[in-house]
Amino acid sequence: MSKKIKNIPVNVMANHFDAGIAVERIFFSTSDEAKLNASDEAKQAHREDRHSFFLLERGKVSVEIDFQQFEIEPCSIVYMHPDQVHRILKLEDVTVAAWGINNENLQPEYLHLLENLTPAKPLMLDKETFSILSEAISLCIKFANRKNDKLYHSLLKDSCNALVALVVSQYLELDKSKEVASRFKLITDAFKSALESNFIHVKSPMLYAGKLKISTSYLNECVKVATGNAVSYHIQQRVVLEAKRLLYHSNKSVKEISSELGYDDYPYFSRIFLKVTGVTPLTFRNKNRG
Repeated sequence: MSKKIKNIPVNVMANHFDAGIAVERIFFSTSDEAKLNASDEAKQAHREDRHSFFLLERGKVSVEIDFQQFEIEPCSIVYMHPDQVHRILKLEDVTVAAWGINNENLQPEYLHLLENLTPAKPLMLDKETFSILSEAISLCIKFANRKNDKLYHSLLKDSCNALVALVVSQYLELDKSKEVASRFKLITDAFKSALESNFIHVKSPMLYAGKLKISTSYLNECVKVATGNAVSYHIQQRVVLEAKRLLYHSNKSVKEISSELGYDDYPYFSRIFLKVTGVTPLTFRNKNRG
């Protein structure tokens, strides 16, 4: 990375759209790909300030999401949480329908479900579902252009939430085949939600168990049955993911990052990072920045 930055860049919706909701259909030709490949800014990893959804209708896209590379095929849907860092690596003659919505406009029920889905991998849709979603987006885009309607914002908000519901339903349907005993899954989902909100300040499985009003051993049993890994594993993975983001996308020192993630003893933080990734924080930064 030739240009160092202090914080991870955030693509702000207000720069392009009003009302906290965006919906559009985007076309990328071969010449656009050449422009992308020639532009450092276009390839720069960033976050969005909203929940983002991308329906790939034509072409192929290679994207990196939180250090995982995905090759996206047509008829696929991609959901990205505002916390997730991503960048386009390559695209080929692409048509993508995209929409974004911030927390204020998202129905609380859907927000809760999306938090439990994070991180969501790209999902291939069947032909019927893809067709319905593509048509629904086309209608939503028409609503977005009717800015003089008296109930414009309500119309846009409700239609965008309907799109979100369609997507969430597909992820939930996928989870049905993997679902374990409902009690274990409910507790695991509650733990993951608590972890996402508290991982910087709360590192102890016992404290998470206390938040859920259950014993530490029972929390560990539920999480291990549902995911295959213990509570401490998930805590460390979440902290290290945030550390990777900051090491790669900012020029903060390891000591600064350690403190930002709740560790006053940065050698201890470095040992955790080494245990999880197999390399030290500085080695990770130097290797990935080339």
